[in-house]
Amino acid sequence: MNRFIWIVICSFFSVVAKAQLTDVPSDSVVYHWVLNEEVPVYRNNTVKLLKSGEEKFTDMFQAIRDAKKSVHLEYFNFRNDSIANALFNLLSVKVKQGVEVRALYDAFGNMSNNRPLKNRHVDAIRNMGIQLFKWDPVKFPWVNHIYPRDHRKIVVIDDEIAYTGGMNVADYYVVGLPEIGQWRDMHMRIQGGAVKELQKAFHESWKKETKQDLDAYTYKQPAALQPINHQDSLLLHLKGTEEEWNRAVQLMDLKLRKDERESGEYHAGPVNHATDEAGNIIPLHPLLESKEHQATLAVLDRIPRKTPKIMRDLYTVSLDAAQDKVLIINPYFAPTHKVKKALKRAIDRGVDVQIMIPSKSDIQFTPDAAYNEVNKLRKRGAKVFLYDGGFHHSKVMMVDDRFCTVGSTNLDSRSLRYDYELNVVVFNKEVTGELVTMFENDAKDSRVLTDEVWKSRSWWKRCVVGRLASLLSFCL
Repeated sequence: MNRFIWIVICSFFSVVAKAQLTDVPSDSVVYHWVLNEEVPVYRNNTVKLLKSGEEKFTDMFQAIRDAKKSVHLEYFNFRNDSIANALFNLLSVKVKQGVEVRALYDAFGNMSNNRPLKNRHVDAIRNMGIQLFKWDPVKFPWVNHIYPRDHRKIVVIDDEIAYTGGMNVADYYVVGLPEIGQWRDMHMRIQGGAVKELQKAFHESWKKETKQDLDAYTYKQPAALQPINHQDSLLLHLKGTEEEWNRAVQLMDLKLRKDERESGEYHAGPVNHATDEAGNIIPLHPLLESKEHQATLAVLDRIPRKTPKIMRDLYTVSLDAAQDKVLIINPYFAPTHKVKKALKRAIDRGVDVQIMIPSKSDIQFTPDAAYNEVNKLRKRGAKVFLYDGGFHHSKVMMVDDRFCTVGSTNLDSRSLRYDYELNVVVFNKEVTGELVTMFENDAKDSRVLTDEVWKSRSWWKRCVVGRLASLLSFCL
């Protein structure tokens, strides 16, 4: 009898504890999880979301023009096109002024690029005074360089301003691609204490590749920036209009582009339309203006063998803490088993889970896995949007309108299990609200995945390619 009473009492307190746990706001749960992971949390950062390629490059180029000490860049790839030329020429001007410029790019990311930097391009960039290095060069036997790769996107200027998100350096972030239309992506600018975490991530990558310890480095910065000639000054006084960019790019000696078939013009201005299968123009809902916000931030850096589970845990903890609504945009949706289980748990307890994936993609096979995975979640109760406004490459999640995460992490095995990745968790309702509004606007340019839409895909795609892709998702 005593044992029975004890079981009843324990069961009662267990139910009470669970009830109390559900009353804890999701942002508080994730905030304390971050602290338990020994990830620093920084208050009073200034954050601005950059919701298009035009916004990102215009904002970042201006910050580089104002640089006085250092510019550090770490990208999966620099595409050999007009925007990269404009960037490297601007950086060469800053080098002439005495600013130290260091840049890293991933060797595999460069190889996967349809316009890679070749040896002659790298030599030309280094001759400009830019310290450019290839991260983990791919050498024989090649196969041992498949994992892990550096998929992060980090820029840090004067230890004071940082940029991160999902964009590499390529002009299609502004002008789109003929086969998929507009290329949508997300970036953010950060000022405040959290910048030191992005600088730390860059320093570690730089040391790993070059053996140079920047933590112990003393900058030999002159008292004043060195004077430059009239032609160089062009890049320092542009406001970002199409006419100014085209004129500057035509006047500058663009040493990287040697192929006659490639033009050297950077076409500024957002792509505000898409095309349907017949080639007809579809107007898109405009992006709302981005604003600066004061926000509390945590920078999560996935480092293989050091913090291997941190991105999987971020999504799992956030989904398990969600009480009302979860909005996810991700281009390559093939989550690991742990994240899929967390998604199912959220759906089963009544959380409004909405997932947006692009209806078009820049690579083959992975989209078939994504369609297969989101359809399973749809049948369980999630709402799925197929974005028709081009290719949505953003990697964002918003939870309960209370907090969000923006970064480089795809919801696939490669990002969650293998590669170097970096995400920022933003504990701020206004920033999260901007992303929620973006999601709602993009939903207007999307189709809802229904039984009818699913069955409109060919039997081969649904029953063979999709299932095979899902089976192989562990290595995608």
